[in-house]
Amino acid sequence: MEITRAAIHSFATFCSKLKPEITGSAKKHLERTLQFRPNPFQDTTKFLYRLATILAVNNTAFIVPLEDEFGGIAGYYPLLPQNCEVLEVGGAPFLRYTFSNGQRAAIEFDRVGILTQFQYSDDFFGEDNRALRPTMQLIHANNQGIINGVKNSASIRFLARIANMLSPEDIKKERERFTEDNLSADNQSGMIIYDQKFADVKQVDSKPFTVNAVQMGQINENVFNYFGTSAGIIQNKYTEDEWNAYYEGKIEPFALQLSLVISNMTFTPREIAHGNAIVFTANRLQYASNQTKLNISTQLFDRGLLNRNGVMDIWNMAHVEGGEKYYIRKEYTEVSQLGKEANTNAGNEGSGISVDGASVDGGGEEGDEEV
Repeated sequence: MEITRAAIHSFATFCSKLKPEITGSAKKHLERTLQFRPNPFQDTTKFLYRLATILAVNNTAFIVPLEDEFGGIAGYYPLLPQNCEVLEVGGAPFLRYTFSNGQRAAIEFDRVGILTQFQYSDDFFGEDNRALRPTMQLIHANNQGIINGVKNSASIRFLARIANMLSPEDIKKERERFTEDNLSADNQSGMIIYDQKFADVKQVDSKPFTVNAVQMGQINENVFNYFGTSAGIIQNKYTEDEWNAYYEGKIEPFALQLSLVISNMTFTPREIAHGNAIVFTANRLQYASNQTKLNISTQLFDRGLLNRNGVMDIWNMAHVEGGEKYYIRKEYTEVSQLGKEANTNAGNEGSGISVDGASVDGGGEEGDEEV
Protein backbone atom coordinates (compact mmCIF):
# COMPACT_ATOMS: atom_id res chain seq x y z
CA MET A 1 0.00 0.00 0.00
CA GLU A 2 1.29 3.45 -0.87
CA ILE A 3 0.77 4.88 2.64
CA THR A 4 2.78 2.10 4.30
CA ARG A 5 5.48 2.28 1.63
CA ALA A 6 5.71 6.04 2.13
CA ALA A 7 6.12 5.59 5.90
CA ILE A 8 8.87 2.99 5.43
CA HIS A 9 10.61 5.04 2.74
CA SER A 10 10.63 8.12 4.95
CA PHE A 11 12.13 6.19 7.86
CA ALA A 12 14.78 4.52 5.70
CA THR A 13 15.72 7.80 4.02
CA PHE A 14 16.38 9.52 7.34
CA CYS A 15 18.36 6.51 8.59
CA SER A 16 20.50 6.56 5.43
CA LYS A 17 21.88 9.95 6.52
CA LEU A 18 23.48 8.58 9.69
CA LYS A 19 27.25 8.94 9.88
CA PRO A 20 29.34 5.97 11.12
CA GLU A 21 32.36 6.79 13.29
CA ILE A 22 34.82 4.64 15.23
CA THR A 23 35.91 5.60 18.72
CA GLY A 24 39.17 4.11 19.93
CA SER A 25 42.20 2.94 18.00
CA ALA A 26 41.29 -0.67 17.15
CA LYS A 27 40.31 -1.47 13.54
CA LYS A 28 40.38 2.18 12.60
CA HIS A 29 40.61 1.25 8.91
CA LEU A 30 36.97 0.13 9.00
CA GLU A 31 35.82 3.70 9.55
CA ARG A 32 36.48 4.65 5.92
CA THR A 33 34.84 1.41 4.80
CA LEU A 34 31.69 2.17 6.76
CA GLN A 35 31.61 5.79 5.66
CA PHE A 36 31.91 5.08 1.93
CA ARG A 37 31.36 1.44 0.84
CA PRO A 38 30.43 -1.18 3.47
CA ASN A 39 30.32 -3.86 0.75
CA PRO A 40 31.12 -4.10 -2.97
CA PHE A 41 27.47 -3.64 -3.95
CA GLN A 42 26.33 -0.73 -1.77
CA ASP A 43 27.61 2.62 -0.64
CA THR A 44 26.84 3.77 2.89
CA THR A 45 23.50 5.43 2.16
CA LYS A 46 22.21 2.39 0.24
CA PHE A 47 23.46 0.06 2.98
CA LEU A 48 21.67 2.00 5.72
CA TYR A 49 18.55 2.50 3.60
CA ARG A 50 18.38 -1.21 2.81
CA LEU A 51 18.94 -2.19 6.44
CA ALA A 52 16.26 0.20 7.75
CA THR A 53 13.78 -0.96 5.10
CA ILE A 54 14.31 -4.63 5.92
CA LEU A 55 13.85 -3.90 9.62
CA ALA A 56 10.67 -1.87 9.07
CA VAL A 57 9.11 -4.47 6.75
CA ASN A 58 10.18 -7.72 8.46
CA ASN A 59 10.89 -6.51 12.03
CA THR A 60 14.17 -8.46 11.79
CA ALA A 61 17.32 -7.68 9.83
CA PHE A 62 20.60 -9.60 9.62
CA ILE A 63 24.09 -8.23 9.07
CA VAL A 64 26.91 -10.58 8.12
CA PRO A 65 30.60 -9.60 8.05
CA LEU A 66 32.60 -9.81 4.84
CA GLU A 67 36.08 -11.26 5.34
CA ASP A 68 39.39 -10.35 3.74
CA GLU A 69 42.08 -12.84 2.72
CA PHE A 70 43.37 -12.97 6.30
CA GLY A 71 40.02 -13.73 7.90
CA GLY A 72 39.50 -10.22 9.24
CA ILE A 73 36.42 -8.08 8.73
CA ALA A 74 36.49 -6.17 5.44
CA GLY A 75 32.86 -5.02 5.25
CA TYR A 76 29.23 -5.65 6.13
CA TYR A 77 26.23 -6.92 4.17
CA PRO A 78 22.49 -6.80 5.06
CA LEU A 79 20.33 -9.90 4.60
CA LEU A 80 16.61 -10.53 4.17
CA PRO A 81 15.16 -12.84 6.84
CA GLN A 82 13.21 -14.73 4.16
CA ASN A 83 16.50 -15.83 2.60
CA CYS A 84 17.99 -17.03 5.89
CA GLU A 85 17.60 -20.12 8.03
CA VAL A 86 19.17 -21.16 11.31
CA LEU A 87 20.79 -24.62 11.30
CA GLU A 88 22.57 -26.59 13.99
CA VAL A 89 25.94 -28.01 12.99
CA GLY A 90 27.99 -29.93 15.53
CA GLY A 91 25.87 -28.55 18.37
CA ALA A 92 26.51 -24.95 17.31
CA PRO A 93 23.94 -22.72 15.51
CA PHE A 94 24.78 -21.47 12.02
CA LEU A 95 23.00 -18.97 9.81
CA ARG A 96 22.67 -20.17 6.21
CA TYR A 97 21.67 -17.54 3.69
CA THR A 98 20.87 -17.57 -0.01
CA PHE A 99 21.86 -14.83 -2.45
CA SER A 100 19.69 -13.65 -5.35
CA ASN A 101 21.76 -15.74 -7.78
CA GLY A 102 21.01 -18.92 -5.83
CA GLN A 103 24.41 -19.30 -4.17
CA ARG A 104 24.46 -20.20 -0.50
CA ALA A 105 26.79 -19.40 2.35
CA ALA A 106 26.82 -20.04 6.09
CA ILE A 107 28.36 -18.38 9.11
CA GLU A 108 28.46 -18.97 12.85
CA PHE A 109 25.39 -17.45 14.41
CA ASP A 110 27.34 -15.61 17.11
CA ARG A 111 29.17 -13.63 14.39
CA VAL A 112 25.92 -12.34 12.87
CA GLY A 113 24.40 -8.99 13.77
CA ILE A 114 20.63 -9.03 14.37
CA LEU A 115 18.39 -5.96 14.52
CA THR A 116 14.84 -6.46 15.77
CA GLN A 117 11.67 -4.62 16.66
CA PHE A 118 8.35 -5.86 18.08
CA GLN A 119 10.32 -8.71 19.64
CA TYR A 120 8.29 -10.80 22.07
CA SER A 121 7.73 -14.52 21.58
CA ASP A 122 11.04 -15.37 19.89
CA ASP A 123 14.42 -15.04 21.57
CA PHE A 124 16.14 -13.84 18.39
CA PHE A 125 13.59 -12.47 15.91
CA GLY A 126 10.87 -9.84 15.86
CA GLU A 127 7.17 -10.56 15.43
CA ASP A 128 5.40 -10.46 12.07
CA ASN A 129 3.09 -7.66 10.95
CA ARG A 130 -0.24 -9.43 11.33
CA ALA A 131 -1.31 -6.70 13.77
CA LEU A 132 -1.36 -4.32 10.80
CA ARG A 133 -3.47 -6.64 8.63
CA PRO A 134 -6.92 -5.24 9.61
CA THR A 135 -5.74 -1.74 8.73
CA MET A 136 -4.39 -2.99 5.40
CA GLN A 137 -7.75 -4.61 4.66
CA LEU A 138 -9.49 -1.33 5.47
CA ILE A 139 -7.18 0.51 3.09
CA HIS A 140 -7.87 -2.02 0.32
CA ALA A 141 -11.62 -1.90 0.85
CA ASN A 142 -11.60 1.88 0.95
CA ASN A 143 -9.57 2.08 -2.27
CA GLN A 144 -11.97 -0.28 -4.01
CA GLY A 145 -14.92 1.80 -2.82
CA ILE A 146 -13.31 4.94 -4.20
CA ILE A 147 -12.71 3.28 -7.58
CA ASN A 148 -16.27 1.96 -7.83
CA GLY A 149 -17.73 5.26 -6.66
CA VAL A 150 -15.81 7.22 -9.27
CA LYS A 151 -16.87 4.78 -12.00
CA ASN A 152 -20.54 4.87 -11.04
CA SER A 153 -20.68 8.64 -10.68
CA ALA A 154 -19.11 9.03 -14.10
CA SER A 155 -21.14 6.40 -16.03
CA ILE A 156 -24.82 6.56 -14.91
CA ARG A 157 -26.62 9.45 -16.65
CA PHE A 158 -30.28 8.37 -17.06
CA LEU A 159 -32.73 6.17 -15.19
CA ALA A 160 -35.49 4.52 -17.28
CA ARG A 161 -38.49 2.47 -16.11
CA ILE A 162 -39.80 -0.10 -18.60
CA ALA A 163 -43.58 -0.14 -18.98
CA ASN A 164 -43.93 -3.76 -20.13
CA MET A 165 -42.55 -7.06 -18.97
CA LEU A 166 -39.43 -7.88 -20.97
CA SER A 167 -36.84 -10.60 -20.80
CA PRO A 168 -33.32 -9.71 -19.68
CA GLU A 169 -32.14 -10.06 -23.27
CA ASP A 170 -34.79 -7.63 -24.50
CA ILE A 171 -33.95 -5.15 -21.72
CA LYS A 172 -30.32 -5.21 -22.77
CA LYS A 173 -31.26 -4.63 -26.40
CA GLU A 174 -33.57 -1.73 -25.53
CA ARG A 175 -30.89 -0.11 -23.37
CA GLU A 176 -28.39 -0.32 -26.19
CA ARG A 177 -30.93 1.00 -28.71
CA PHE A 178 -31.91 3.91 -26.46
CA THR A 179 -28.30 4.83 -25.88
CA GLU A 180 -27.46 4.62 -29.57
CA ASP A 181 -30.45 6.73 -30.64
CA ASN A 182 -30.32 9.41 -27.95
CA LEU A 183 -26.98 9.55 -26.18
CA SER A 184 -24.51 9.03 -29.00
CA ALA A 185 -22.70 11.75 -30.92
CA ASP A 186 -25.14 11.25 -33.83
CA ASN A 187 -27.93 12.91 -31.85
CA GLN A 188 -27.20 16.57 -32.64
CA SER A 189 -30.72 17.85 -31.86
CA GLY A 190 -30.25 17.77 -28.12
CA MET A 191 -33.67 16.09 -27.73
CA ILE A 192 -34.43 12.65 -26.26
CA ILE A 193 -37.43 10.80 -27.64
CA TYR A 194 -38.69 7.46 -26.34
CA ASP A 195 -41.71 5.31 -27.08
CA GLN A 196 -44.23 3.54 -24.83
CA LYS A 197 -41.82 0.80 -23.94
CA PHE A 198 -40.50 3.19 -21.30
CA ALA A 199 -42.92 4.48 -18.69
CA ASP A 200 -40.56 7.12 -17.46
CA VAL A 201 -37.04 8.41 -18.17
CA LYS A 202 -35.25 10.61 -15.62
CA GLN A 203 -31.87 12.23 -15.78
CA VAL A 204 -29.54 11.30 -12.92
CA ASP A 205 -27.70 14.23 -11.39
CA SER A 206 -24.00 13.45 -11.62
CA LYS A 207 -22.27 14.33 -8.38
CA PRO A 208 -18.51 13.94 -7.99
CA PHE A 209 -17.48 11.18 -5.65
CA THR A 210 -15.87 12.48 -2.44
CA VAL A 211 -13.79 10.47 -0.02
CA ASN A 212 -14.94 10.19 3.57
CA ALA A 213 -12.30 12.40 5.16
CA VAL A 214 -12.94 11.17 8.71
CA GLN A 215 -12.63 7.52 7.70
CA MET A 216 -9.49 8.12 5.66
CA GLY A 217 -7.99 10.13 8.50
CA GLN A 218 -8.57 7.27 10.95
CA ILE A 219 -7.01 4.72 8.58
CA ASN A 220 -3.96 6.92 8.03
CA GLU A 221 -3.67 7.49 11.76
CA ASN A 222 -3.56 3.72 12.31
CA VAL A 223 -0.64 3.48 9.87
CA PHE A 224 1.13 6.45 11.46
CA ASN A 225 0.76 4.90 14.92
CA TYR A 226 2.11 1.56 13.78
CA PHE A 227 5.19 3.02 12.08
CA GLY A 228 5.71 5.83 14.59
CA THR A 229 5.51 8.62 12.04
CA SER A 230 3.21 11.46 10.98
CA ALA A 231 1.91 13.14 7.84
CA GLY A 232 4.37 15.99 8.30
CA ILE A 233 7.34 13.61 8.35
CA ILE A 234 6.14 11.62 5.33
CA GLN A 235 5.38 14.73 3.27
CA ASN A 236 8.58 16.55 4.33
CA LYS A 237 6.74 19.51 5.84
CA TYR A 238 7.65 18.91 9.47
CA THR A 239 8.51 21.59 11.97
CA GLU A 240 11.60 21.69 14.15
CA ASP A 241 9.71 20.21 17.11
CA GLU A 242 8.14 17.48 14.95
CA TRP A 243 11.54 16.45 13.66
CA ASN A 244 13.04 16.36 17.16
CA ALA A 245 10.20 14.11 18.34
CA TYR A 246 10.58 11.81 15.32
CA TYR A 247 14.35 11.64 15.80
CA GLU A 248 13.99 10.74 19.48
CA GLY A 249 11.32 8.13 18.81
CA LYS A 250 12.50 6.44 15.60
CA ILE A 251 15.90 7.46 14.23
CA GLU A 252 17.90 7.51 17.45
CA PRO A 253 16.71 4.06 18.65
CA PHE A 254 17.70 2.62 15.26
CA ALA A 255 21.11 4.34 15.44
CA LEU A 256 21.72 3.08 18.99
CA GLN A 257 20.77 -0.51 18.16
CA LEU A 258 22.85 -0.50 14.98
CA SER A 259 25.83 0.94 16.87
CA LEU A 260 25.66 -1.82 19.47
CA VAL A 261 25.11 -4.60 16.93
CA ILE A 262 28.01 -3.65 14.65
CA SER A 263 30.31 -2.88 17.60
CA ASN A 264 29.71 -6.32 19.08
CA MET A 265 30.26 -7.91 15.66
CA THR A 266 33.51 -6.04 15.07
CA PHE A 267 35.34 -5.82 18.39
CA THR A 268 36.29 -8.35 21.02
CA PRO A 269 35.05 -7.85 24.59
CA ARG A 270 38.55 -6.70 25.52
CA GLU A 271 38.59 -4.09 22.75
CA ILE A 272 35.15 -2.84 23.79
CA ALA A 273 36.33 -2.59 27.40
CA HIS A 274 39.13 -0.29 26.20
CA GLY A 275 36.65 2.15 24.64
CA ASN A 276 36.47 0.90 21.06
CA ALA A 277 33.05 1.22 19.48
CA ILE A 278 31.26 2.05 16.23
CA VAL A 279 28.63 4.75 16.59
CA PHE A 280 26.13 6.13 14.10
CA THR A 281 25.42 9.81 14.62
CA ALA A 282 23.17 12.43 13.02
CA ASN A 283 23.46 16.19 13.10
CA ARG A 284 20.00 16.98 14.38
CA LEU A 285 20.62 20.72 13.98
CA GLN A 286 20.41 20.31 10.20
CA TYR A 287 16.64 20.32 10.73
CA ALA A 288 16.56 23.24 13.16
CA SER A 289 15.40 26.73 12.24
CA ASN A 290 17.98 29.32 11.25
CA GLN A 291 17.42 31.17 14.51
CA THR A 292 18.09 28.02 16.53
CA LYS A 293 21.22 27.28 14.49
CA LEU A 294 22.47 30.83 15.07
CA ASN A 295 21.90 30.64 18.82
CA ILE A 296 23.63 27.26 19.11
CA SER A 297 26.56 28.38 16.95
CA THR A 298 27.26 31.57 18.89
CA GLN A 299 26.61 30.18 22.36
CA LEU A 300 28.75 27.05 21.98
CA PHE A 301 31.53 28.50 19.81
CA ASP A 302 32.68 31.28 22.15
CA ARG A 303 32.60 28.88 25.09
CA GLY A 304 35.02 26.46 23.45
CA LEU A 305 32.47 23.67 23.02
CA LEU A 306 32.41 23.96 19.20
CA ASN A 307 35.21 24.71 16.78
CA ARG A 308 34.75 26.51 13.48
CA ASN A 309 34.29 23.28 11.54
CA GLY A 310 31.61 22.25 14.01
CA VAL A 311 29.77 25.46 13.25
CA MET A 312 30.24 24.79 9.53
CA ASP A 313 28.59 21.39 9.99
CA ILE A 314 25.58 23.03 11.61
CA TRP A 315 25.16 25.29 8.59
CA ASN A 316 25.96 22.49 6.13
CA MET A 317 29.03 24.32 4.81
CA ALA A 318 32.48 23.06 3.84
CA HIS A 319 35.23 22.87 6.46
CA VAL A 320 37.85 25.62 6.54
CA GLU A 321 41.60 25.54 7.10
CA GLY A 322 42.42 25.67 10.80
CA GLY A 323 38.81 24.94 11.64
CA GLU A 324 39.72 22.37 14.29
CA LYS A 325 40.93 25.06 16.72
CA TYR A 326 38.78 25.99 19.67
CA TYR A 327 38.23 29.55 20.88
CA ILE A 328 36.88 31.02 24.10
CA ARG A 329 36.04 34.52 25.23
CA LYS A 330 38.74 35.89 27.54
CA GLU A 331 36.48 37.64 30.02
CA TYR A 332 35.37 34.28 31.41
CA THR A 333 37.22 32.85 34.43
CA GLU A 334 36.55 30.58 37.37
CA VAL A 335 34.73 32.19 40.28
CA SER A 336 37.55 31.22 42.65
CA GLN A 337 40.09 32.96 40.38
CA LEU A 338 38.37 36.35 40.25
CA GLY A 339 40.89 39.17 40.83
CA LYS A 340 43.96 36.94 41.01
CA GLU A 341 45.05 37.45 37.41
CA ALA A 342 44.68 41.23 37.63
CA ASN A 343 46.64 41.44 40.88
CA THR A 344 49.42 39.23 39.52
CA ASN A 345 49.81 41.26 36.35
CA ALA A 346 49.67 44.58 38.21
CA GLY A 347 52.58 43.52 40.44
CA ASN A 348 54.91 42.87 37.49
CA GLU A 349 56.71 46.01 36.34
CA GLY A 350 56.12 46.77 32.70
CA SER A 351 53.42 44.16 32.35
CA GLY A 352 49.89 44.82 31.23
CA ILE A 353 46.54 43.21 31.54
CA SER A 354 45.35 41.49 28.36
CA VAL A 355 41.76 42.36 27.55
CA ASP A 356 40.29 40.55 24.50
CA GLY A 357 43.71 40.28 22.87
CA ALA A 358 44.74 43.93 23.46
CA SER A 359 47.45 44.63 26.02
CA VAL A 360 46.59 47.61 28.21
CA ASP A 361 49.43 49.12 30.28
CA GLY A 362 48.66 49.23 33.98
CA GLY A 363 51.33 51.83 34.88
CA GLY A 364 51.15 54.50 32.18
CA GLU A 365 52.09 58.16 32.18
CA GLU A 366 50.58 60.60 34.62
CA GLY A 367 47.13 61.54 33.50
CA ASP A 368 46.53 58.23 31.72
CA GLU A 369 43.47 56.36 32.75
CA GLU A 370 44.21 53.42 35.03
CA VAL A 371 42.94 49.98 34.15
